[in-house]
Amino acid sequence: MLPLNLEIDFRSGIPIYLQVVEGIKERIVSGQLTPDAQLPTVRSMALDLRVNFNTIARAYRILDEVGLISTQQGRGTYVLQVPPPEVSKRIRQKALEALTRRYLEDADRLGAHPEDLNQVLKDQVTHWQQTGDLSDKESESE
Repeated sequence: MLPLNLEIDFRSGIPIYLQVVEGIKERIVSGQLTPDAQLPTVRSMALDLRVNFNTIARAYRILDEVGLISTQQGRGTYVLQVPPPEVSKRIRQKALEALTRRYLEDADRLGAHPEDLNQVLKDQVTHWQQTGDLSDKESESE
């Protein structure tokens, strides 16, 4: 059983069960979770994330209904399939949109202006393209 290392943002306004669903979908699409990979039990994931058992059960139910996982009584929960490329692309796109919304919401709370955000994002992407490094480029110059 692989550790999922899901990160939950309790302040995001996005329901926790949806964050779990999206986190697992992202790991399936990226290949981190492959067909037949076993997921943590509902109880152990709930303990790890410090959320209610029913929250994880709801997320697993949703993933089961869309055909990405299967829960087998007494055996565990397993990844069923990797979605076709068009579905993977759509899931990835939705994940990027959700990340962008969270980024913009956080920036708005900081009082940032759109022009500032455009420049910061442009600088970070340029740094990433040139170096392949996603670390904080500001901390390098300190």
